[in-house]
Amino acid sequence: MPEFVFAYHMTKPPPATPEEGAALMAKWQAWVADNTAALTNPGSPVGMSKTVSDDGVADDGGPNPLCGYSVVTAGDIDAAIAIAQSCPHLEIGTIEVAEIMEMPG
Repeated sequence: MPEFVFAYHMTKPPPATPEEGAALMAKWQAWVADNTAALTNPGSPVGMSKTVSDDGVADDGGPNPLCGYSVVTAGDIDAAIAIAQSCPHLEIGTIEVAEIMEMPG
């Protein structure tokens, strides 16, 4: 079955209070529990990124910085999108969904 990477991008401010952060984390933990069978790798948040190009290195992640990732197994991209649409990350950003392509050995 194909695997898909979920690339989480933060496009809205993070929770403003510790209580709001805890509430979002509880939603995240419930989403992970509900999708355990599909989550090949629940992933992790990532730190501040740098963008590398042939022009050099920029000290930020650009206008839509990566803030985390997950790896999901699903029948097709539509099934993966359905899983992403239920993710609480959408409260603070977007999720880019892409199939992981197997390279010939």
